Amino acid sequence: MLNIYAVDEQLEQVKESIRRNEMPEISVSPGYGRLLTIMVKMSQASSILEIGALGGYSGICLARGLKDEGRLVSLELKEGFARIAEQNLQAAGLGDKVKYRIGDALLSMEQLVQEAETFDFFFIDADKIHAPEYLEWSIRLARPGAIIVGDNSFLHGKTLDPNFNGPGVQGIRRFNQQMATDPRLESTLIPAYDGLVIARVK
Repeated sequence: MLNIYAVDEQLEQVKESIRRNEMPEISVSPGYGRLLTIMVKMSQASSILEIGALGGYSGICLARGLKDEGRLVSLELKEGFARIAEQNLQAAGLGDKVKYRIGDALLSMEQLVQEAETFDFFFIDADKIHAPEYLEWSIRLARPGAIIVGDNSFLHGKTLDPNFNGPGVQGIRRFNQQMATDPRLESTLIPAYDGLVIARVK
Protein backbone atom coordinates (compact mmCIF):
# COMPACT_ATOMS: atom_id res chain seq x y z
CA MET A 1 0.00 0.00 0.00
CA LEU A 2 1.29 3.44 -0.91
CA ASN A 3 2.29 5.60 2.01
CA ILE A 4 0.30 8.77 1.39
CA TYR A 5 1.00 10.32 4.80
CA ALA A 6 3.96 12.55 5.53
CA VAL A 7 6.58 11.26 7.96
CA ASP A 8 5.72 12.34 11.51
CA GLU A 9 9.03 13.68 12.78
CA GLN A 10 7.97 13.74 16.43
CA LEU A 11 7.01 10.07 16.35
CA GLU A 12 10.14 9.17 14.40
CA GLN A 13 12.17 10.77 17.19
CA VAL A 14 10.28 8.60 19.69
CA LYS A 15 11.17 5.46 17.76
CA GLU A 16 14.79 6.58 17.58
CA SER A 17 14.89 7.13 21.36
CA ILE A 18 13.47 3.63 21.83
CA ARG A 19 16.22 2.14 19.66
CA ARG A 20 18.90 4.28 21.33
CA ASN A 21 17.85 3.10 24.77
CA GLU A 22 17.60 -0.55 23.64
CA MET A 23 13.91 -0.77 24.48
CA PRO A 24 11.55 -3.21 22.70
CA GLU A 25 10.51 -1.80 19.31
CA ILE A 26 6.83 -2.63 19.76
CA SER A 27 5.08 0.74 19.53
CA VAL A 28 1.72 0.87 17.78
CA SER A 29 1.74 1.15 13.99
CA PRO A 30 1.51 4.67 12.51
CA GLY A 31 -1.97 3.95 11.15
CA TYR A 32 -3.26 2.89 14.55
CA GLY A 33 -1.53 5.87 16.13
CA ARG A 34 -3.49 8.22 13.87
CA LEU A 35 -6.64 6.25 14.64
CA LEU A 36 -6.11 6.71 18.39
CA THR A 37 -5.84 10.48 17.95
CA ILE A 38 -9.00 10.57 15.84
CA MET A 39 -10.97 8.38 18.29
CA VAL A 40 -9.98 10.55 21.26
CA LYS A 41 -11.14 13.62 19.34
CA MET A 42 -14.37 12.00 18.14
CA SER A 43 -15.26 10.73 21.60
CA GLN A 44 -14.36 14.12 23.12
CA ALA A 45 -12.52 12.26 25.86
CA SER A 46 -11.24 14.43 28.66
CA SER A 47 -9.55 11.74 30.76
CA ILE A 48 -7.51 8.86 29.32
CA LEU A 49 -5.94 5.85 31.04
CA GLU A 50 -3.08 4.22 29.16
CA ILE A 51 -1.89 0.81 30.34
CA GLY A 52 1.67 0.45 29.08
CA ALA A 53 3.70 3.57 28.24
CA LEU A 54 6.87 2.09 26.68
CA GLY A 55 8.61 5.09 25.02
CA GLY A 56 5.63 7.38 24.70
CA TYR A 57 4.62 6.77 21.06
CA SER A 58 1.01 5.88 21.85
CA GLY A 59 0.99 8.46 24.64
CA ILE A 60 1.69 11.23 22.13
CA CYS A 61 -1.00 9.91 19.80
CA LEU A 62 -3.54 9.82 22.64
CA ALA A 63 -2.60 13.20 24.11
CA ARG A 64 -2.81 14.87 20.70
CA GLY A 65 -6.54 14.15 20.69
CA LEU A 66 -7.21 15.76 24.07
CA LYS A 67 -8.65 19.22 24.54
CA ASP A 68 -6.56 21.78 26.42
CA GLU A 69 -7.98 20.74 29.80
CA GLY A 70 -7.71 17.00 29.09
CA ARG A 71 -5.40 14.62 30.95
CA LEU A 72 -3.62 11.34 30.32
CA VAL A 73 -2.70 8.95 33.14
CA SER A 74 -0.13 6.43 31.95
CA LEU A 75 0.73 3.23 33.82
CA GLU A 76 4.20 1.78 33.30
CA LEU A 77 5.92 -1.05 35.15
CA LYS A 78 9.49 0.12 34.49
CA GLU A 79 10.67 3.47 35.83
CA GLY A 80 13.28 3.80 33.05
CA PHE A 81 10.65 3.39 30.35
CA ALA A 82 8.37 5.94 32.00
CA ARG A 83 11.25 8.41 32.19
CA ILE A 84 11.92 8.06 28.44
CA ALA A 85 8.21 8.35 27.67
CA GLU A 86 7.93 11.49 29.78
CA GLN A 87 10.92 13.04 28.01
CA ASN A 88 9.32 12.29 24.64
CA LEU A 89 5.97 13.77 25.69
CA GLN A 90 7.76 16.88 26.92
CA ALA A 91 9.65 17.19 23.64
CA ALA A 92 6.33 16.93 21.77
CA GLY A 93 4.90 19.79 23.84
CA LEU A 94 2.44 17.50 25.63
CA GLY A 95 4.18 16.97 28.95
CA ASP A 96 1.65 19.03 30.87
CA LYS A 97 -1.14 16.62 29.91
CA VAL A 98 0.39 13.40 31.23
CA LYS A 99 1.04 11.89 34.66
CA TYR A 100 2.90 8.59 35.07
CA ARG A 101 2.29 5.95 37.70
CA ILE A 102 5.15 3.48 38.10
CA GLY A 103 4.70 -0.15 39.12
CA ASP A 104 2.33 -3.06 38.64
CA ALA A 105 -0.57 -1.78 36.53
CA LEU A 106 -3.12 -3.97 38.31
CA LEU A 107 -2.17 -2.42 41.65
CA SER A 108 -2.25 1.05 40.12
CA MET A 109 -5.71 0.42 38.70
CA GLU A 110 -6.94 -0.83 42.06
CA GLN A 111 -5.59 2.35 43.64
CA LEU A 112 -7.38 4.47 41.03
CA VAL A 113 -10.66 2.74 41.94
CA GLN A 114 -10.01 3.44 45.62
CA GLU A 115 -9.35 7.10 44.72
CA ALA A 116 -12.74 7.20 42.92
CA GLU A 117 -11.06 8.10 39.63
CA THR A 118 -12.95 7.58 36.38
CA PHE A 119 -11.94 7.78 32.72
CA ASP A 120 -13.68 8.01 29.38
CA PHE A 121 -10.96 6.46 27.17
CA PHE A 122 -8.65 3.49 27.77
CA PHE A 123 -5.75 2.11 25.75
CA ILE A 124 -4.57 -1.35 26.82
CA ASP A 125 -1.14 -2.28 25.45
CA ALA A 126 0.84 -3.87 28.27
CA ASP A 127 1.78 -7.46 29.12
CA LYS A 128 -0.63 -9.87 27.49
CA ILE A 129 -0.98 -12.38 30.34
CA HIS A 130 -2.99 -9.90 32.40
CA ALA A 131 -4.99 -8.38 29.54
CA PRO A 132 -8.31 -9.80 30.81
CA GLU A 133 -7.70 -8.28 34.26
CA TYR A 134 -6.79 -4.93 32.70
CA LEU A 135 -10.08 -5.04 30.84
CA GLU A 136 -12.08 -5.79 33.98
CA TRP A 137 -10.47 -2.95 35.91
CA SER A 138 -11.00 -0.63 32.94
CA ILE A 139 -14.72 -1.37 32.96
CA ARG A 140 -14.79 -0.60 36.69
CA LEU A 141 -13.01 2.71 36.08
CA ALA A 142 -15.10 3.64 33.04
CA ARG A 143 -17.67 6.36 32.77
CA PRO A 144 -20.82 5.41 30.82
CA GLY A 145 -20.03 5.50 27.11
CA ALA A 146 -16.27 5.19 27.66
CA ILE A 147 -14.13 3.76 24.87
CA ILE A 148 -11.73 0.84 25.50
CA VAL A 149 -9.10 0.00 22.88
CA GLY A 150 -6.83 -3.05 23.00
CA ASP A 151 -3.83 -3.64 20.73
CA ASN A 152 -2.26 -6.91 19.49
CA SER A 153 -5.46 -8.96 19.15
CA PHE A 154 -3.65 -11.31 16.77
CA LEU A 155 -0.33 -11.34 18.68
CA HIS A 156 1.58 -11.79 15.42
CA GLY A 157 -0.83 -14.53 14.33
CA LYS A 158 -0.39 -16.65 17.44
CA THR A 159 -3.93 -16.19 18.77
CA LEU A 160 -5.23 -17.63 15.48
CA ASP A 161 -2.91 -20.64 15.52
CA PRO A 162 -3.91 -23.56 17.82
CA ASN A 163 -0.26 -24.61 17.99
CA PHE A 164 0.48 -21.61 20.21
CA ASN A 165 -0.79 -21.81 23.78
CA GLY A 166 1.61 -19.81 25.91
CA PRO A 167 0.27 -17.70 28.80
CA GLY A 168 0.38 -14.49 26.78
CA VAL A 169 -1.51 -16.06 23.88
CA GLN A 170 -4.12 -17.47 26.23
CA GLY A 171 -4.43 -14.09 27.92
CA ILE A 172 -5.15 -12.30 24.64
CA ARG A 173 -7.61 -15.01 23.58
CA ARG A 174 -9.55 -14.50 26.81
CA PHE A 175 -9.31 -10.73 26.34
CA ASN A 176 -10.67 -10.95 22.78
CA GLN A 177 -13.47 -13.26 23.91
CA GLN A 178 -14.51 -10.97 26.73
CA MET A 179 -14.41 -7.88 24.49
CA ALA A 180 -16.70 -9.71 22.05
CA THR A 181 -19.19 -11.22 24.51
CA ASP A 182 -19.29 -9.15 27.72
CA PRO A 183 -22.84 -7.77 28.02
CA ARG A 184 -21.45 -4.51 29.43
CA LEU A 185 -19.68 -3.79 26.13
CA GLU A 186 -20.40 -3.32 22.44
CA SER A 187 -17.31 -3.92 20.32
CA THR A 188 -15.63 -4.65 17.03
CA LEU A 189 -12.24 -5.92 15.86
CA ILE A 190 -10.19 -4.23 13.14
CA PRO A 191 -8.25 -6.98 11.34
CA ALA A 192 -5.29 -4.87 10.19
CA TYR A 193 -1.68 -4.70 11.35
CA ASP A 194 -1.67 -6.85 14.54
CA GLY A 195 -5.38 -6.49 15.26
CA LEU A 196 -7.14 -3.79 17.28
CA VAL A 197 -10.29 -4.33 19.39
CA ILE A 198 -12.51 -1.35 20.15
CA ALA A 199 -15.34 -1.40 22.66
CA ARG A 200 -17.84 1.07 24.09
CA VAL A 201 -18.96 0.68 27.69
CA LYS A 202 -22.77 0.70 27.80
